[in-house]
Amino acid sequence: MLICCLLETYYFLFKFLVIGNAGTGKSCLLHQFIEKKFKDDSNHTIGVEFGSKIINVGGKYVKLQIWDTAGQERFRFFYWLGGSMFFFHCSRETYNALTNWLTDARMLASQNIVIILCGNKKDLDADREVTFLEASRFAQENELMFLETSALTGENVEEAFVQCARKILNKIESGELDPERMGSGIQYGDAALRQLRSPRRAQAQSAQECGC
Repeated sequence: MLICCLLETYYFLFKFLVIGNAGTGKSCLLHQFIEKKFKDDSNHTIGVEFGSKIINVGGKYVKLQIWDTAGQERFRFFYWLGGSMFFFHCSRETYNALTNWLTDARMLASQNIVIILCGNKKDLDADREVTFLEASRFAQENELMFLETSALTGENVEEAFVQCARKILNKIESGELDPERMGSGIQYGDAALRQLRSPRRAQAQSAQECGC
């Protein structure tokens, strides 16, 4: 019983959205992340699928709530997200669509949203039409993190979520993100664990208490 309670205790909750054209493997990657296995009978997502998982990031437990949207629809969820994952795979078509997806995010989401670009289906290396160098250059030019992943083998799947969550934690520590601000896409978890406060917020509270 004690172990179960500990596993359900977390410092923060982050809301994620996985985005990209249909067929890029978003649902399979989400299933691999949650269940640690490949989803053989995956069909195109209709509407929205949902998953959640608690992970350890730098010694702190964080719960991720992840929405997987239908790639053929442009669901307008960006405004309340803490993190987002953009997907393409080895085809040129899905890679070229990234600009439109990114434009939506930049226009609709908070300026502090954390985005990681995932080149999925790395296991199909022989069929790739987009090189690692080209994709990494796109990510660098647009200030995105970048990893090549494989929902089939599990390569870099966990790491993609951990990297994104770590960067969100860094933004909380620096004061760029406030878990108590509505629409930030992040919030505190267990009340007893709310020890990680941004330096700016702590300084502001200290100034108010001393009347400075």
